[in-house]
Amino acid sequence: MDNVILPGNPPIEVVLRVSPRARRLSLRVSRLDRRVTLSLPKRVRWREAEEFARDREDWIRRHLDAAPTPMVLRPGAKVMFGGVMHDLVASGGRAAKLGDGVITLPLSAPEKTGPRLAALFKHHARLQLHAASDRHADTLGRGFSAVTLRDTRSRWGSCSAEGRLMFSWRLIMAPPEVLDYVAAHEVAHLVEMNHSPDFWANVERLCSDYHQPRRWLRENGPVLHAYRFRD
Repeated sequence: MDNVILPGNPPIEVVLRVSPRARRLSLRVSRLDRRVTLSLPKRVRWREAEEFARDREDWIRRHLDAAPTPMVLRPGAKVMFGGVMHDLVASGGRAAKLGDGVITLPLSAPEKTGPRLAALFKHHARLQLHAASDRHADTLGRGFSAVTLRDTRSRWGSCSAEGRLMFSWRLIMAPPEVLDYVAAHEVAHLVEMNHSPDFWANVERLCSDYHQPRRWLRENGPVLHAYRFRD
């Protein structure tokens, strides 16, 4: 089934997703990537889906206006690192380098700014998340089998039954206490693979004031996802 295109300025693509569990038509506008998705039951025809989307075009545009605008990374722009805005400056070298309030970039191929920054951010994210996970795991007397980094959209971290910890490397852009909270959250799952009161008691043991970084991430997470590291 083809997607629906709403004409206008700008045009909007509505992605149609047939769901066997859907009982009615429902729209969703992602604050992470601004994707508009229309879920529909199996027997709904394309024409009905199109009319549903068109009738709700104003609602869709309001929600898109409220979502963070994608930010393209180029020399002269700014990017958040550790909760602090850094200027992107082209000044030579072969790779992106972190400075005090500035990130320097090679003079050549400015279109590679995104991948160069991603490599820098992944490097620092791996160091800090591994260190935080080690510290929290030691406190709980538990071990983990691995730490992996991904660019996830639906979650900031996860913990498998085998003790594998996964984190979004975009956490390196957040304030240090936010990164530390997510590490504590996932390490706490080494003890409790749920979100029971016992689980949250362990999170509080590792991160006594976890409510504030948790709130920061809920309110500002979409901004971290608005940075475009790939064209």
